[in-house]
Amino acid sequence: MADAEALRLARQAALAADSIKATAVVALDVSPRLPLTDVFVLATGSSERHVDGIVDAVEERLARCGANPARREGRPGAHWVLLDYGTIVVHVMHGADREFYALDKLWKDCPELDLLGQTADLPGDLALATAAAE
Repeated sequence: MADAEALRLARQAALAADSIKATAVVALDVSPRLPLTDVFVLATGSSERHVDGIVDAVEERLARCGANPARREGRPGAHWVLLDYGTIVVHVMHGADREFYALDKLWKDCPELDLLGQTADLPGDLALATAAAE
């Protein structure tokens, strides 16, 4: 299972994307299958400008949490932007690209995390840390 810090950052990324009206915001615990990261956060934007805005919101919110991406891929054209934070990877995609690449289906055997639900669903210390960051 993903560690508490990865879950905290993933929740903040999901909340940031949701605040900019991203659709189909999904978090997948890929830790059992992928040794490089713990959580994929997937979000869809309706246009290149919307994708760009979602990326900005995620970067700003995670920077406030003390996290900066180790790598960013795909910014020009903003059809698919990948933000690599080490323990989490955020994929912000234009709708057509999300449908074509189907990462949700590719990683369907990984559990989906409910990061946009109530903080009461999170383990104790994680719920407190998340509430403090909001």
